[in-house]
Amino acid sequence: MNELTLTMSDGFSIHTVYVQPEERPIAHIHLLHGMAEHIVRYEEFITYLLGEGFAVSGHDHRGHGQTASINGKLGHFGDASGFDRIVEDAHEIIGFYRDKFQAPKVILFGHSMGSFVARRYAQRFGRELDKLICSGTAGDPGVSRIGGQALALLKGKATKFDEPDYFINKLVFGGFNKVVDSPKTPFDWLTSDKETVEKYINDPLCGFVPTTRFFIDLFDGLAKINDPDCIRQIPNGLPILLLSGTDDPVGNKGKGIWQAARQFTEFGIDNITVMLYEGGRHEMLNEVNRQQVFHFIKDWIKEG
Repeated sequence: MNELTLTMSDGFSIHTVYVQPEERPIAHIHLLHGMAEHIVRYEEFITYLLGEGFAVSGHDHRGHGQTASINGKLGHFGDASGFDRIVEDAHEIIGFYRDKFQAPKVILFGHSMGSFVARRYAQRFGRELDKLICSGTAGDPGVSRIGGQALALLKGKATKFDEPDYFINKLVFGGFNKVVDSPKTPFDWLTSDKETVEKYINDPLCGFVPTTRFFIDLFDGLAKINDPDCIRQIPNGLPILLLSGTDDPVGNKGKGIWQAARQFTEFGIDNITVMLYEGGRHEMLNEVNRQQVFHFIKDWIKEG
C-alpha cells in the first residue's frame, strides 16, 4: 500500500493509505476503520479490492494508528466536537482521493465505529456517494447512550477529560465476550479466527482504552446518527448494505442491524440490503470465511 500524510483544514495531519489499478478503476472505495484499531489491519481486503479493479483509500482517524503517532494522542479525537471533526476529515480525504482517482463511482465503507462515522457522513454528504456499506454497525442504545454520556461528562469534570477511562470502557465492552463460549482472551468477540485475535492483542496500536472525552464524542455521534431530523438528510435512493455476524455483540446479535434497517426505511430510505453471517462475530472482514465476505461485498458493489 502507498502511504500519504494529508493536512486537514484545521492543520491536523492524517495518515492515509491508497492503492489504484493500472487501468481506470471500476469505482473508488474509501475505508473507515473501527475504534482502537487502524487502517493497516484492512490490507488483505484492500489487496483483494485492488485485484478486482477498484481504487481504494483509507486513513487512521484522529487518536488512532499512525495519525496518533504523528500528532494527537492515542484514544483521543480532540478536546471538543471530536465526532463531527472526524466526519469532516473523512470528507476532505475522500475529496482528495476522488480527484486523484477520477473513478466513476464513490463507495464508502465503515466498520464498527467507522460505520457510525459513515452513517453521519451519509447524513451530511450523502449526495456525493453512490453506495454505503456499514459493517458491524449497531442500533440506537437509547437510554444507555444518554446515561453513558452524562456519566462521562461528570467523570471528566471530576478528573480529566483526556485520560484513559477504564470505567466507561468496561461499561461499554465488558459484556461483549458473553457471545463466546469459554473465551480464551478479552477480545474473542472480535472474530473466531484465533490468529487474528492474537495479532490484535500484540499490536500496540490496538485494544487501547480511549479517553473520557472520546466516549463523550462517541455518544454524541450515536445521538446524531439516530436523530430523525438527521436521518431525513440521507438521500432516499442511496443503496446501503448492512453487514454483520449473528454473534456480533455490537449489533446485539443481529437485532441492532435490523433496527438500523427499519430506521432507514421508516424515513423512505428503502434501498437496504441486510447480510448476516451465521455464527460470525464482529469483524466479518477478519472471520474464517472472510474470502466469502469479500466476494459478496464485491458483487454487491458491482450490481446495479
